[in-house]
Amino acid sequence: MNKATNDLQHGVVHGQYAPGFEPVVDRFVQSFERAEEIGASLCVYHRGECVVDLWGGLADQAARTPWTADSLIVVFSATKGLTAMALNLAAERGMFDWNTPVAQYWPAFGQAGKQHITVRQLFNHRGGLGGITTPLTLAQLCDPAQADSVRSALERQAPAWPADTQQGYHGISYGLYATAFFEQVCGEPLHTFLHREYLDPLGADVFMGTPAAQDHRVATLYPCSRASLLGKMAWAAVRGGSTETHVGRSLLSGGHARQAFVNPPTPGGIGVYNQLPLRRHNLAWASATATARGLARAYVPWSMGGQWQGRRYLADETIAAVTQRQGWSERDHVLGKPLGWAQGFLKEDDGVFSPNRASFGHPGMGGALGWCDPSTQLAFAYTMNRCDWHIRSPRTMALCEALYRCDVNP
Repeated sequence: MNKATNDLQHGVVHGQYAPGFEPVVDRFVQSFERAEEIGASLCVYHRGECVVDLWGGLADQAARTPWTADSLIVVFSATKGLTAMALNLAAERGMFDWNTPVAQYWPAFGQAGKQHITVRQLFNHRGGLGGITTPLTLAQLCDPAQADSVRSALERQAPAWPADTQQGYHGISYGLYATAFFEQVCGEPLHTFLHREYLDPLGADVFMGTPAAQDHRVATLYPCSRASLLGKMAWAAVRGGSTETHVGRSLLSGGHARQAFVNPPTPGGIGVYNQLPLRRHNLAWASATATARGLARAYVPWSMGGQWQGRRYLADETIAAVTQRQGWSERDHVLGKPLGWAQGFLKEDDGVFSPNRASFGHPGMGGALGWCDPSTQLAFAYTMNRCDWHIRSPRTMALCEALYRCDVNP
């Protein structure tokens, strides 16, 4: 913590916070008082200074292991925000141009009607490639010896709709295409580049491919059971009136949501991400582990014009580009809700995570969030092990709403 701080020890919640940030602290504490959390952390940077650093609960219920500030947890699609950071840094260094067809860098990609899809369209979820029709397995994706067969499946895939005519969330394929594209244009794995060039110099406690030396810090995920999740989604499909309704109906009917999320399958549900092979391998859409401190720190330079603590990490022009909505849909073809993208980062609807359209980042299934708001110089992250079933976790949104009730104006 850099500002004058208050220490907090309230029940199972510990940490520090700066004066003026009481609303978000109170909301975090309430989640534990209401038994909404098992273990969780929240970290907020404002104007480059850490102003909220909270943690509490249990990392593992069976062992009664306490959740600490150093507890790592799988953050699911918040991983995509880290992948977007790597793509943007590589583009800034001239390794590719966002408006060039992918096939100019990766000729075999141009099969099956994909020859004109640009890099921007692909990573802004406008390539029509939300689902992969060739059956894949998680074991296959974690096996380097299978990389060529996975790559071939991506190359053969035909778009489900003409590029740039509709937007549909590429829930899994985003990371598959990012991995293959990055190695094609940069000559090295995406996670190797991002750690060397950005995360490690920044001191961000984040891992894309978690090494064995960190296993003792990894908390246990507690997702909804598969039966409970399917039941809730089916009920949402019947009731109507929500994003969960659209996704539930699409999953049940074999629509675009089903195509985006069920290949590769996750036998037994998302608890499979508790297993070593998945977090050991960089699945660039889902398997990163992070502390809230680390994930928030990863976004600090993006909230500060690219420069922090006397070092420039990225160009201001790169940040300026992603503060704008480059693509927007009032009804995303997969999620059925308003959202957009900018060079791989999510641009959410007004008021979901921030009231300011300049903000960007990426949430993860269950509730994890890494986000920043250059207009108020905020960078923040929330990590937890009790996974919500909603498309956007009410706990996450409540924390964001409380944060913006604090004095964060420029």
